[in-house]
Amino acid sequence: MAYTKKVEVRNFAKAREMRVSGDVFEALDAAIEMILKKAAERSKANGRKTIKSVDI
Repeated sequence: MAYTKKVEVRNFAKAREMRVSGDVFEALDAAIEMILKKAAERSKANGRKTIKSVDI
């Protein structure tokens, strides 16, 4: 599943005079998914059905 906006990532890199490799997006999406899964587990462990910033 795609969680990132490619144009925003590219704009971020461009502002820093850098470019983005095509495989970066897959790695970013995997990292975001891992973060979200852990946050969901923490939320459930605390008896909530809502993921909050403290879970991240």
